[in-house]
Amino acid sequence: MRDVQIGVLAAANSSSLLAIRGGGHSIPGLSTCDGGLVIDLSPMRTISMNKSARTVEVGGGALLGDLDRAIVPHGFVVPAGVISHTGVAGLTLGGGMGWLSRKFGLTIDSLLGAEIITANGEVAWVDAVSDPEPFWAIRGGGGNFGVVTRFLFRMHEIGSVIVGSWTYPLSDAADALRRLRELVQHAPRDLSLNATLSRSGLNITALWLGDTGSAKSALSPFGRLAGAGHGGVPPWGFLDLQTRNDEPFRWLRRYYAKGCFWRDFHDDAVAAMLRQIAVAPTEDCEISALTLGGAVQDVAEDATAYSGRDAGYYCLTEPVWDDPAEDSACIGWGRETARMLVDSSMDGNYVNEQGDANVEIAVQSYGATKYQRLARLKQRLDPENLFRLNQNIRPAAIGEA
Repeated sequence: MRDVQIGVLAAANSSSLLAIRGGGHSIPGLSTCDGGLVIDLSPMRTISMNKSARTVEVGGGALLGDLDRAIVPHGFVVPAGVISHTGVAGLTLGGGMGWLSRKFGLTIDSLLGAEIITANGEVAWVDAVSDPEPFWAIRGGGGNFGVVTRFLFRMHEIGSVIVGSWTYPLSDAADALRRLRELVQHAPRDLSLNATLSRSGLNITALWLGDTGSAKSALSPFGRLAGAGHGGVPPWGFLDLQTRNDEPFRWLRRYYAKGCFWRDFHDDAVAAMLRQIAVAPTEDCEISALTLGGAVQDVAEDATAYSGRDAGYYCLTEPVWDDPAEDSACIGWGRETARMLVDSSMDGNYVNEQGDANVEIAVQSYGATKYQRLARLKQRLDPENLFRLNQNIRPAAIGEA
Protein backbone atom coordinates (compact mmCIF):
# COMPACT_ATOMS: atom_id res chain seq x y z
CA MET A 1 0.00 0.00 0.00
CA ARG A 2 2.84 2.38 0.84
CA ASP A 3 4.29 1.92 -2.65
CA VAL A 4 0.94 2.92 -4.15
CA GLN A 5 0.86 6.07 -2.01
CA ILE A 6 4.36 6.97 -3.16
CA GLY A 7 3.38 6.43 -6.79
CA VAL A 8 0.24 8.54 -6.51
CA LEU A 9 2.11 11.41 -4.83
CA ALA A 10 4.95 11.24 -7.37
CA ALA A 11 2.49 11.57 -10.24
CA ALA A 12 0.58 14.37 -8.51
CA ASN A 13 3.70 16.35 -7.62
CA SER A 14 5.14 16.07 -11.13
CA SER A 15 1.82 16.53 -12.96
CA SER A 16 2.49 13.22 -14.71
CA LEU A 17 -0.04 11.18 -16.59
CA LEU A 18 -1.07 8.33 -14.28
CA ALA A 19 -2.50 4.92 -15.19
CA ILE A 20 -3.72 2.35 -12.68
CA ARG A 21 -3.37 -1.27 -13.73
CA GLY A 22 -5.46 -3.80 -11.87
CA GLY A 23 -6.15 -6.72 -14.17
CA GLY A 24 -5.10 -4.78 -17.29
CA HIS A 25 -8.44 -5.54 -18.92
CA SER A 26 -9.36 -2.00 -19.96
CA ILE A 27 -10.83 -2.24 -23.46
CA PRO A 28 -9.71 1.27 -24.54
CA GLY A 29 -6.26 0.61 -23.06
CA LEU A 30 -6.66 2.95 -20.10
CA SER A 31 -4.67 0.76 -17.71
CA THR A 32 -1.41 1.83 -19.30
CA CYS A 33 0.10 4.96 -20.81
CA ASP A 34 3.10 6.32 -22.69
CA GLY A 35 5.17 9.11 -21.17
CA GLY A 36 3.63 8.74 -17.73
CA LEU A 37 3.53 6.55 -14.65
CA VAL A 38 1.80 3.17 -14.37
CA ILE A 39 0.95 1.81 -10.93
CA ASP A 40 0.71 -1.95 -11.35
CA LEU A 41 -1.40 -3.56 -8.62
CA SER A 42 -0.81 -7.13 -9.78
CA PRO A 43 1.33 -8.05 -6.72
CA MET A 44 -1.67 -7.17 -4.50
CA ARG A 45 -3.61 -10.40 -5.05
CA THR A 46 -4.17 -11.58 -1.49
CA ILE A 47 -7.61 -13.06 -0.84
CA SER A 48 -8.79 -13.67 2.72
CA MET A 49 -12.07 -15.48 3.30
CA ASN A 50 -14.06 -15.38 6.54
CA LYS A 51 -16.44 -18.32 6.21
CA SER A 52 -18.32 -17.66 9.43
CA ALA A 53 -18.99 -14.02 8.51
CA ARG A 54 -19.49 -14.94 4.84
CA THR A 55 -17.16 -12.17 3.72
CA VAL A 56 -13.99 -12.06 1.65
CA GLU A 57 -11.25 -9.43 1.40
CA VAL A 58 -9.70 -9.08 -2.05
CA GLY A 59 -6.54 -7.23 -3.04
CA GLY A 60 -6.75 -4.56 -5.71
CA GLY A 61 -4.66 -6.57 -8.19
CA ALA A 62 -6.59 -9.85 -7.95
CA LEU A 63 -8.24 -11.41 -10.98
CA LEU A 64 -11.69 -12.96 -11.08
CA GLY A 65 -10.07 -16.35 -11.41
CA ASP A 66 -8.12 -15.77 -8.20
CA LEU A 67 -11.31 -14.95 -6.35
CA ASP A 68 -13.30 -17.83 -7.82
CA ARG A 69 -10.60 -20.41 -7.09
CA ALA A 70 -10.33 -19.19 -3.51
CA ILE A 71 -14.01 -19.37 -2.58
CA VAL A 72 -16.00 -21.52 -5.05
CA PRO A 73 -14.51 -24.83 -3.76
CA HIS A 74 -15.91 -23.83 -0.35
CA GLY A 75 -19.39 -23.34 -1.81
CA PHE A 76 -19.35 -19.53 -2.03
CA VAL A 77 -19.38 -16.95 -4.80
CA VAL A 78 -19.23 -13.22 -5.34
CA PRO A 79 -21.18 -12.20 -8.45
CA ALA A 80 -18.69 -11.05 -11.07
CA GLY A 81 -17.86 -11.13 -14.79
CA VAL A 82 -17.45 -13.91 -17.32
CA ILE A 83 -13.71 -13.96 -18.17
CA SER A 84 -11.42 -15.15 -15.41
CA HIS A 85 -8.42 -12.97 -16.32
CA THR A 86 -10.48 -9.80 -15.74
CA GLY A 87 -9.35 -7.69 -12.78
CA VAL A 88 -11.64 -7.64 -9.76
CA ALA A 89 -11.00 -3.91 -9.22
CA GLY A 90 -11.92 -2.61 -12.65
CA LEU A 91 -14.92 -4.88 -12.94
CA THR A 92 -16.24 -3.88 -9.52
CA LEU A 93 -15.73 -0.15 -9.90
CA GLY A 94 -17.78 -0.14 -13.11
CA GLY A 95 -20.60 -2.24 -11.63
CA GLY A 96 -19.87 -5.87 -12.49
CA MET A 97 -22.39 -8.00 -14.38
CA GLY A 98 -22.27 -11.67 -15.30
CA TRP A 99 -23.80 -15.09 -14.84
CA LEU A 100 -24.87 -14.49 -11.25
CA SER A 101 -26.48 -11.07 -11.69
CA ARG A 102 -30.07 -12.26 -11.82
CA LYS A 103 -29.62 -14.39 -8.72
CA PHE A 104 -27.35 -12.22 -6.55
CA GLY A 105 -27.18 -8.80 -8.23
CA LEU A 106 -24.21 -6.91 -9.59
CA THR A 107 -20.74 -7.16 -8.08
CA ILE A 108 -21.23 -3.77 -6.41
CA ASP A 109 -24.36 -5.07 -4.70
CA SER A 110 -22.14 -7.41 -2.68
CA LEU A 111 -19.51 -4.75 -1.92
CA LEU A 112 -19.37 -3.90 1.80
CA GLY A 113 -16.45 -1.50 1.80
CA ALA A 114 -13.16 -0.57 0.17
CA GLU A 115 -9.75 0.89 0.98
CA ILE A 116 -8.94 3.79 -1.33
CA ILE A 117 -5.89 5.99 -1.82
CA THR A 118 -6.93 9.42 -2.98
CA ALA A 119 -5.09 11.99 -5.08
CA ASN A 120 -3.42 13.57 -2.03
CA GLY A 121 -2.00 10.20 -0.97
CA GLU A 122 -4.37 9.71 1.95
CA VAL A 123 -5.70 6.24 2.74
CA ALA A 124 -9.38 5.96 3.60
CA TRP A 125 -11.82 3.15 4.25
CA VAL A 126 -15.18 3.88 2.63
CA ASP A 127 -18.43 2.10 3.32
CA ALA A 128 -22.08 2.96 3.86
CA VAL A 129 -21.38 4.33 7.34
CA SER A 130 -17.85 5.76 7.36
CA ASP A 131 -18.14 7.88 4.21
CA PRO A 132 -21.29 7.11 2.25
CA GLU A 133 -20.77 9.51 -0.67
CA PRO A 134 -17.52 7.96 -1.99
CA PHE A 135 -19.02 4.54 -1.31
CA TRP A 136 -21.99 5.49 -3.49
CA ALA A 137 -19.63 6.75 -6.20
CA ILE A 138 -17.22 3.82 -6.43
CA ARG A 139 -20.15 1.50 -7.03
CA GLY A 140 -20.28 2.23 -10.76
CA GLY A 141 -18.24 5.43 -11.01
CA GLY A 142 -15.07 3.68 -12.12
CA GLY A 143 -11.54 4.58 -11.04
CA ASN A 144 -12.20 8.31 -10.96
CA PHE A 145 -11.78 8.83 -7.23
CA GLY A 146 -8.58 7.05 -6.29
CA VAL A 147 -6.77 3.72 -6.25
CA VAL A 148 -8.75 0.97 -4.55
CA THR A 149 -6.25 -1.37 -2.93
CA ARG A 150 -8.63 -3.62 -1.01
CA PHE A 151 -12.27 -4.69 -1.28
CA LEU A 152 -14.57 -6.37 1.22
CA PHE A 153 -17.37 -8.43 -0.31
CA ARG A 154 -20.33 -10.36 1.02
CA MET A 155 -20.21 -13.99 -0.18
CA HIS A 156 -23.23 -16.02 -1.27
CA GLU A 157 -23.80 -19.76 -1.13
CA ILE A 158 -23.82 -21.03 -4.69
CA GLY A 159 -25.60 -24.37 -4.25
CA SER A 160 -26.15 -26.50 -7.34
CA VAL A 161 -24.88 -25.35 -10.75
CA ILE A 162 -26.31 -26.81 -13.95
CA VAL A 163 -25.37 -25.44 -17.36
CA GLY A 164 -26.96 -26.08 -20.74
CA SER A 165 -25.36 -25.03 -24.03
CA TRP A 166 -26.80 -25.37 -27.54
CA THR A 167 -25.95 -24.06 -31.00
CA TYR A 168 -28.28 -23.29 -33.89
CA PRO A 169 -27.46 -22.56 -37.53
CA LEU A 170 -27.84 -18.97 -38.68
CA SER A 171 -30.83 -20.03 -40.77
CA ASP A 172 -32.71 -20.81 -37.53
CA ALA A 173 -31.34 -17.95 -35.45
CA ALA A 174 -34.22 -15.51 -35.92
CA ASP A 175 -36.83 -18.06 -34.83
CA ALA A 176 -34.64 -19.22 -31.94
CA LEU A 177 -34.10 -15.69 -30.62
CA ARG A 178 -37.79 -14.84 -30.80
CA ARG A 179 -38.66 -17.98 -28.89
CA LEU A 180 -35.95 -17.25 -26.32
CA ARG A 181 -37.46 -13.80 -25.77
CA GLU A 182 -40.85 -15.36 -25.01
CA LEU A 183 -39.35 -17.82 -22.51
CA VAL A 184 -37.29 -15.19 -20.71
CA GLN A 185 -40.36 -13.07 -19.98
CA HIS A 186 -41.45 -15.63 -17.39
CA ALA A 187 -38.05 -16.92 -16.25
CA PRO A 188 -37.27 -17.15 -12.52
CA ARG A 189 -34.14 -15.44 -11.26
CA ASP A 190 -32.51 -18.86 -10.80
CA LEU A 191 -32.14 -18.90 -14.60
CA SER A 192 -29.62 -16.77 -16.51
CA LEU A 193 -29.07 -16.83 -20.26
CA ASN A 194 -26.62 -15.59 -22.83
CA ALA A 195 -27.25 -15.58 -26.58
CA THR A 196 -24.15 -15.14 -28.76
CA LEU A 197 -24.31 -14.74 -32.52
CA SER A 198 -21.26 -15.26 -34.75
CA ARG A 199 -20.70 -16.22 -38.38
CA SER A 200 -20.71 -19.87 -37.33
CA GLY A 201 -24.18 -19.72 -35.78
CA LEU A 202 -26.09 -18.92 -32.60
CA ASN A 203 -25.00 -20.21 -29.19
CA ILE A 204 -27.44 -20.27 -26.28
CA THR A 205 -25.99 -20.88 -22.83
CA ALA A 206 -28.29 -21.24 -19.84
CA LEU A 207 -27.27 -21.36 -16.17
CA TRP A 208 -29.63 -22.86 -13.60
CA LEU A 209 -28.96 -22.20 -9.90
CA GLY A 210 -32.18 -23.57 -8.45
CA ASP A 211 -33.44 -26.93 -7.27
CA THR A 212 -31.82 -29.75 -9.23
CA GLY A 213 -35.15 -31.48 -9.64
CA SER A 214 -36.40 -28.53 -11.68
CA ALA A 215 -33.29 -28.20 -13.83
CA LYS A 216 -34.44 -30.32 -16.75
CA SER A 217 -37.77 -28.55 -17.15
CA ALA A 218 -36.05 -25.15 -16.80
CA LEU A 219 -33.25 -25.81 -19.29
CA SER A 220 -34.65 -28.17 -21.91
CA PRO A 221 -36.79 -25.57 -23.77
CA PHE A 222 -33.59 -23.77 -24.78
CA GLY A 223 -32.43 -26.88 -26.60
CA ARG A 224 -35.43 -26.78 -28.93
CA LEU A 225 -35.92 -23.11 -29.67
CA ALA A 226 -36.05 -23.72 -33.42
CA GLY A 227 -35.98 -27.42 -34.05
CA ALA A 228 -33.40 -29.32 -32.04
CA GLY A 229 -30.28 -27.42 -31.11
CA HIS A 230 -26.91 -29.13 -31.10
CA GLY A 231 -25.62 -29.57 -27.56
CA GLY A 232 -27.00 -30.44 -24.17
CA VAL A 233 -26.03 -30.27 -20.51
CA PRO A 234 -22.24 -30.68 -20.21
CA PRO A 235 -20.70 -31.73 -16.88
CA TRP A 236 -19.52 -28.22 -16.10
CA GLY A 237 -19.06 -26.71 -12.69
CA PHE A 238 -19.12 -22.99 -12.09
CA LEU A 239 -15.35 -22.65 -12.56
CA ASP A 240 -15.67 -24.28 -15.99
CA LEU A 241 -18.29 -21.75 -17.01
CA GLN A 242 -16.24 -18.84 -15.68
CA THR A 243 -13.19 -19.82 -17.76
CA ARG A 244 -15.03 -20.76 -20.95
CA ASN A 245 -14.31 -17.41 -22.62
CA ASP A 246 -10.69 -17.08 -21.51
CA GLU A 247 -9.15 -18.50 -24.68
CA PRO A 248 -11.25 -16.62 -27.28
CA PHE A 249 -10.44 -13.37 -25.46
CA ARG A 250 -6.89 -14.26 -24.50
CA TRP A 251 -4.14 -11.69 -24.04
CA LEU A 252 -2.50 -10.20 -27.14
CA ARG A 253 -5.56 -10.57 -29.33
CA ARG A 254 -7.11 -7.39 -30.75
CA TYR A 255 -10.47 -6.56 -29.29
CA TYR A 256 -13.11 -3.85 -29.31
CA ALA A 257 -16.46 -3.73 -27.55
CA LYS A 258 -19.43 -1.44 -27.37
CA GLY A 259 -22.61 -2.25 -25.51
CA CYS A 260 -26.04 -0.95 -24.61
CA PHE A 261 -28.95 -1.82 -22.36
CA TRP A 262 -32.11 -3.31 -23.80
CA ARG A 263 -35.49 -3.19 -22.18
CA ASP A 264 -36.58 -6.12 -24.37
CA PHE A 265 -35.39 -8.24 -27.28
CA HIS A 266 -37.16 -6.47 -30.17
CA ASP A 267 -37.71 -7.92 -33.65
CA ASP A 268 -35.80 -4.98 -35.13
CA ALA A 269 -32.81 -5.88 -32.98
CA VAL A 270 -32.93 -9.51 -34.13
CA ALA A 271 -33.02 -8.40 -37.77
CA ALA A 272 -30.12 -5.98 -37.25
CA MET A 273 -28.03 -8.63 -35.49
CA LEU A 274 -28.47 -11.05 -38.37
CA ARG A 275 -27.69 -8.42 -41.00
CA GLN A 276 -24.54 -7.32 -39.24
CA ILE A 277 -23.16 -10.74 -38.36
CA ALA A 278 -23.45 -11.67 -42.04
CA VAL A 279 -20.92 -8.93 -42.88
CA ALA A 280 -18.68 -9.36 -39.82
CA PRO A 281 -15.04 -8.94 -40.86
CA THR A 282 -13.71 -11.98 -38.93
CA GLU A 283 -15.02 -15.31 -37.73
CA ASP A 284 -14.50 -14.31 -34.11
CA CYS A 285 -16.73 -11.22 -34.21
CA GLU A 286 -19.73 -11.64 -31.92
CA ILE A 287 -22.96 -9.99 -30.92
CA SER A 288 -24.25 -11.16 -27.58
CA ALA A 289 -27.09 -10.47 -25.17
CA LEU A 290 -27.02 -11.31 -21.44
CA THR A 291 -30.20 -11.44 -19.40
CA LEU A 292 -30.42 -9.02 -16.50
CA GLY A 293 -33.37 -8.18 -14.25
CA GLY A 294 -33.98 -10.26 -11.15
CA ALA A 295 -31.79 -9.18 -8.25
CA VAL A 296 -30.28 -6.33 -10.30
CA GLN A 297 -33.65 -4.59 -10.16
CA ASP A 298 -33.99 -5.08 -6.40
CA VAL A 299 -31.63 -2.14 -5.86
CA ALA A 300 -32.99 1.36 -6.44
CA GLU A 301 -31.63 3.21 -9.46
CA ASP A 302 -30.26 6.06 -7.36
CA ALA A 303 -28.68 3.82 -4.69
CA THR A 304 -25.40 3.52 -6.64
CA ALA A 305 -23.62 5.40 -9.40
CA TYR A 306 -24.27 2.48 -11.77
CA SER A 307 -27.11 3.25 -14.16
CA GLY A 308 -29.37 0.77 -15.95
CA ARG A 309 -31.17 -1.13 -13.20
CA ASP A 310 -34.37 -1.45 -15.24
CA ALA A 311 -32.74 -3.19 -18.21
CA GLY A 312 -33.83 -6.67 -19.21
CA TYR A 313 -30.65 -7.38 -21.22
CA TYR A 314 -27.21 -6.07 -21.90
CA CYS A 315 -26.29 -6.26 -25.58
CA LEU A 316 -22.62 -6.29 -26.55
CA THR A 317 -20.95 -5.97 -29.94
CA GLU A 318 -17.50 -7.58 -29.83
CA PRO A 319 -15.19 -7.72 -32.84
CA VAL A 320 -12.11 -9.86 -32.14
CA TRP A 321 -9.19 -10.21 -34.52
CA ASP A 322 -5.43 -10.76 -34.72
CA ASP A 323 -4.10 -8.92 -37.78
CA PRO A 324 -3.38 -5.19 -37.30
CA ALA A 325 -4.31 -4.68 -40.94
CA GLU A 326 -7.92 -5.43 -39.94
CA ASP A 327 -8.10 -2.75 -37.25
CA SER A 328 -10.11 -0.26 -39.24
CA ALA A 329 -12.60 -2.79 -40.60
CA CYS A 330 -13.20 -4.46 -37.23
CA ILE A 331 -13.52 -1.29 -35.17
CA GLY A 332 -15.74 0.26 -37.83
CA TRP A 333 -17.98 -2.80 -37.85
CA GLY A 334 -18.15 -2.74 -34.07
CA ARG A 335 -19.16 0.90 -33.91
CA GLU A 336 -21.73 0.64 -36.68
CA THR A 337 -23.30 -2.52 -35.29
CA ALA A 338 -23.53 -1.07 -31.79
CA ARG A 339 -25.17 2.07 -33.18
CA MET A 340 -27.82 -0.04 -34.91
CA LEU A 341 -28.61 -1.99 -31.75
CA VAL A 342 -29.24 0.88 -29.33
CA ASP A 343 -32.59 0.69 -27.56
CA SER A 344 -33.88 4.27 -27.65
CA SER A 345 -36.13 3.54 -24.66
CA MET A 346 -33.15 2.95 -22.33
CA ASP A 347 -31.02 5.63 -20.72
CA GLY A 348 -27.52 5.06 -19.36
CA ASN A 349 -24.82 2.58 -20.24
CA TYR A 350 -22.25 0.28 -18.67
CA VAL A 351 -18.85 2.00 -18.55
CA ASN A 352 -16.87 -1.26 -18.48
CA GLU A 353 -17.94 -2.31 -21.97
CA GLN A 354 -17.08 0.78 -23.99
CA GLY A 355 -14.20 0.50 -26.44
CA ASP A 356 -13.95 4.27 -26.80
CA ALA A 357 -13.20 6.75 -24.04
CA ASN A 358 -14.28 10.38 -23.72
CA VAL A 359 -16.28 12.59 -21.38
CA GLU A 360 -19.38 12.21 -23.55
CA ILE A 361 -19.43 8.48 -22.82
CA ALA A 362 -19.35 9.18 -19.08
CA VAL A 363 -22.16 11.75 -19.26
CA GLN A 364 -24.29 9.43 -21.38
CA SER A 365 -23.57 6.43 -19.15
CA TYR A 366 -24.59 8.08 -15.88
CA GLY A 367 -27.14 10.63 -17.03
CA ALA A 368 -27.00 14.32 -16.15
CA THR A 369 -28.13 14.07 -12.53
CA LYS A 370 -25.72 11.32 -11.49
CA TYR A 371 -22.89 12.82 -13.51
CA GLN A 372 -23.27 16.15 -11.69
CA ARG A 373 -23.21 14.38 -8.33
CA LEU A 374 -20.11 12.44 -9.34
CA ALA A 375 -18.42 15.59 -10.64
CA ARG A 376 -18.96 17.34 -7.30
CA LEU A 377 -17.32 14.44 -5.48
CA LYS A 378 -14.52 14.44 -8.04
CA GLN A 379 -13.88 18.07 -7.20
CA ARG A 380 -13.63 17.14 -3.52
CA LEU A 381 -11.32 14.13 -3.93
CA ASP A 382 -9.40 14.83 -7.14
CA PRO A 383 -9.70 18.48 -8.14
CA GLU A 384 -6.76 18.30 -10.56
CA ASN A 385 -8.20 15.24 -12.30
CA LEU A 386 -5.13 13.11 -11.61
CA PHE A 387 -7.22 9.95 -12.12
CA ARG A 388 -8.33 10.69 -15.65
CA LEU A 389 -7.38 7.56 -17.58
CA ASN A 390 -10.88 6.12 -17.32
CA GLN A 391 -14.36 6.99 -18.55
CA ASN A 392 -13.55 10.33 -17.08
CA ILE A 393 -15.69 12.37 -14.74
CA ARG A 394 -14.26 15.86 -14.71
CA PRO A 395 -14.18 17.88 -11.48
CA ALA A 396 -17.17 20.20 -11.23
CA ALA A 397 -14.90 23.25 -10.99
CA ILE A 398 -13.60 22.77 -14.54
CA GLY A 399 -17.00 23.03 -16.07
CA GLU A 400 -18.30 19.59 -16.92
CA ALA A 401 -21.04 19.20 -14.31
